[in-house]
Amino acid sequence: MTTADQDTKTKTKTDADARSALRALDDARPSVRLRAALAVGSTPDPRSVGKLVERCAVEPDFSVREMLTWALTRHEPSSTLPPLVAELRSEGARARSQALHTLSKIGDGRAWPAITGALLSDADDEVARSAWRAAVVLVPEGEEPRLAVALAAQLGRGGRETQLSLSRALIALGEGAAGPALDPATTDPDLRVRHHAMATRRLLRDPESGFEHAIEEAKRVVALQDRPGGA
Repeated sequence: MTTADQDTKTKTKTDADARSALRALDDARPSVRLRAALAVGSTPDPRSVGKLVERCAVEPDFSVREMLTWALTRHEPSSTLPPLVAELRSEGARARSQALHTLSKIGDGRAWPAITGALLSDADDEVARSAWRAAVVLVPEGEEPRLAVALAAQLGRGGRETQLSLSRALIALGEGAAGPALDPATTDPDLRVRHHAMATRRLLRDPESGFEHAIEEAKRVVALQDRPGGA
């Protein structure tokens, strides 16, 4: 067998293995899908990107979704960014959320224009959290104050996990951007907004204080402020 024949045989086997791995992404067993995503990511091929993105939109298992994201990060951004950005317009919340998560892991600033105000305020909490994390990673230098204002508009939203995610995003932007954005919210008539804003400001100054402690302290401060003659 000549070298050319051997190369052709090797390529044929590699292509067959790749097709087999892509088919296995639809297997009913999560363990099989996990191994398949690992295999696809271990041998990056632009032809695999479409299937990986498609699977991200419907994959129910967290570990498999993480492996799918890893597999996408193994490919060139030029092949992954267009389909991921397109997913941000999907009607499916999981598709939007996972695409945002993957874009944050890729970290290519060319995706920044796709992080719209609609995504930052998405009705689905998981999508919004993913958008906040992606925005903080992708925001261009100089745009941090505007992003902080957009994020601060979401203060008071959701439960503990959602509020903690938002606080972390604002903290990641730094005092210079987040501080001025938080100021109006610390006197908001909505108590949830005030508590969240004050807790976030506390965490900006003392990240080790912990979210729960910061929220409880904010509640005590607001209660004192709202008493007759309170400062």
